[in-house]
Amino acid sequence: MIYCVEDDSGIRELVVYSLENTGFSAKGFENGKQFFDGLDESSLPDMVLLDIMLPGEDGVSILKKLRANPKTRNLPVILLTAKDSEYDKVIGLDSGADDYVAKPFGIMELISRIKAVLRRCGHEGTVSDDCVYNIGCITLNTKKHSVEVDGNSVELTLKEFEVLRLLMKNQGTVITRDILLEQIWGYDFDGETRTVDVHIRTLRQKLGHGGNIIKTIRGVGYRAEE
Repeated sequence: MIYCVEDDSGIRELVVYSLENTGFSAKGFENGKQFFDGLDESSLPDMVLLDIMLPGEDGVSILKKLRANPKTRNLPVILLTAKDSEYDKVIGLDSGADDYVAKPFGIMELISRIKAVLRRCGHEGTVSDDCVYNIGCITLNTKKHSVEVDGNSVELTLKEFEVLRLLMKNQGTVITRDILLEQIWGYDFDGETRTVDVHIRTLRQKLGHGGNIIKTIRGVGYRAEE
């Protein structure tokens, strides 16, 4: 089941109709209140498509509530919005969104992204490799799902944690943007490498001076080294 929270009835009905004709079950909601009223935490949907510009409570606020609730913390969320600036993408992704689709979007692209996120979420168990990685002042513990810089805890989104884990696990090896997209997001769409770059930028900011371990290899990707 996929929930679509979208105040534009035309877009909402098109998305629900297209999903149902692609083999998914789908349900639409006009605003955040309807969504939360219809959200059964004992039987969660497989994913939420969430518009940012909603009447009343906006999509980012709704997303933050979902991530703050232990029962919905790992619920996959794709943001749908007419906003397409890098700042808006950073805000959405940093709030815990699994992907970001700007309007106007092609319905087949949206469905492909939905399938990609669902594929990735179906393999989240691979993150639990029960290892501790240390590079410079950074310590990442996969079992505890924690990151520390100089002994101080740093809060990361799931994607940021996975990106850092992959880089630290392969210390000294260049990880291309395509590999990061495939391993973390589960897709390799042309032109989507900006998604990786945005996450790297916010990850470095959160790590502070520890972010210096992430080196940019121009035109290729990234490498973690002391």
